[in-house]
Amino acid sequence: MARTRLSRRDFIKLMGISAASAAAGTQFFRGSPAFAAPNRQGPTTITFMGWGDVAEDEGVRAAIAVFEAEQDEVRVTWMHTPDNYNEKLLANVAAGTPPDTAFISQSQFRTLVHDGLTTDITDYVMSDPLLSQEDYFVQPQETQRCTDENGRWHGIGSTWTANHLFINKDLFEEAGIEPPDFDDDKIWDWDTFLEAARLLTKDANGRHPGDAGFDVDNVVQWGFYYDTSWWMTFDQLAKVNGGALSDGQLLTLDTPEALAGIQAFADLIHVHHVMPQAVFFNELGMSATQMLDTRRLAMVLDGSWALSYMYVVPSLGVGPVPVLSPNGQASGQGHLHCILKGSQKVEAAWKWLRFLATPFYQTHFCKLGLWIPNQTAMLTEEGMDEWITEGMHPANYRKFVSEYIPKHMSPTLVPAGFPRAQSIFYPALERVMNGEGPAAELIPPAVAEANAVLTAEYINA
Repeated sequence: MARTRLSRRDFIKLMGISAASAAAGTQFFRGSPAFAAPNRQGPTTITFMGWGDVAEDEGVRAAIAVFEAEQDEVRVTWMHTPDNYNEKLLANVAAGTPPDTAFISQSQFRTLVHDGLTTDITDYVMSDPLLSQEDYFVQPQETQRCTDENGRWHGIGSTWTANHLFINKDLFEEAGIEPPDFDDDKIWDWDTFLEAARLLTKDANGRHPGDAGFDVDNVVQWGFYYDTSWWMTFDQLAKVNGGALSDGQLLTLDTPEALAGIQAFADLIHVHHVMPQAVFFNELGMSATQMLDTRRLAMVLDGSWALSYMYVVPSLGVGPVPVLSPNGQASGQGHLHCILKGSQKVEAAWKWLRFLATPFYQTHFCKLGLWIPNQTAMLTEEGMDEWITEGMHPANYRKFVSEYIPKHMSPTLVPAGFPRAQSIFYPALERVMNGEGPAAELIPPAVAEANAVLTAEYINA
């Protein structure tokens, strides 16, 4: 039976009741740890560590100002750490001085949970009258990414980001190609995508791949590009064909589905000649945004956060991830907000985490094109009116976030120990993308070696 999405009116009503209860020091549910009695000895100061550029830094500071204005029990010290974040976070933990709360990358989350470095917040989440609502978050994706193997919550997603196409609409129009869209019947299958990418790739003489005399060494307009060098992209390579990076515990890039997806992307470079290698960008000294803007590139697959800077392309459009099989999906992720295990101020830290999981915080960043909501009330028509911004979000963005994301996006599940595993399997993936051998030959041995380490050091440890 279909579930009824929490309306924005009910959402705001519950948020107001819950906030008022917390501010008054009452317990909305008797015995709930989320609404403890007020601290009568002055405010408690907690620390919050995170990364981010100027816009994210300013957004966090604005959130702190609002949070502190709404109540007088908790104060937040922002530890802005824009560089070498994971290393500095772990150094603080090792020194016995962890922040009370922090950004945790999805690539690191399960490793920190496994190592006992995060606080179990399940009781807080389940007893909260707002966050415990069945349809408060986009589900089941939120639960999938925030819980451990026993279903216990150790964080709350800050947001969602998901892969989609960014396109130069002028180049599509000139080529007579109708762009894909987020309706189910307008999501491109791989053959349709390949033909479009072929027609949108041209050498200096106007020839396309497959045409007699096509010069792959003198391409002036590429059809497609995807940077396959970081952890979220490994999942997307597999997901176009119904595979995945991991099942949550072990890598699954060696399944037939994942291998076919990886090979399909490598073939875009070495067989179909519609995608340049990364070195091409380095040689040009241009970003994908500049390539789209200067008509050197027709399509790029990237995370939705890229809209925050790609919006400057005058003819920018967006579309869904092309799929190799009917089970293909877009990969999604977003950092989590967690309470670190060493915190001595868990009650105060929870009040801050809960505030971060309400609309004010996300709305600021959604307006900037940086994030997309993980709260369903923000995906109603009324909710989207609060953050969809003319001049920033393309016309079909409402359909992307409210229809495509809940149905066609699945979170990247990153196993505990992934940083160690990545160092083992990534060289093999890089060789495939460089055309040094087929995925079916190079990937499985590397994944087996990485999984042996994960099994020994994390699953059986």
